[in-house]
Amino acid sequence: MYVVRRVWATKRREARRVASIVAEIGGIYEASGQREPVRVYFNGGTLPGERNVVYMEWTAPVLESPYRGDNVLPDTGALSQELRDLTEDSWIEFYELLTPDKRISID
Repeated sequence: MYVVRRVWATKRREARRVASIVAEIGGIYEASGQREPVRVYFNGGTLPGERNVVYMEWTAPVLESPYRGDNVLPDTGALSQELRDLTEDSWIEFYELLTPDKRISID
């Protein structure tokens, strides 16, 4: 099992709007069966830490390429364009989730 996290560096004071767009896109992917439920979080500058950053994360049993032959991507056209217009950078991170069967016994 994996945790997948998409990260967007937003333009100044756009984190909340970007988070709202990202949540909508995540819902579209969930409804199409492409993703497990997503969680979106952000810092628009009212908290300590990195400002103007939005995160969307979800779990996945396997990591698959979005370009695989049998994949049909859902249409997020206008939302994706607005997202691109409001962000300066984005990247994706992958983590292995420690599940009970992967734990090492600590004595």
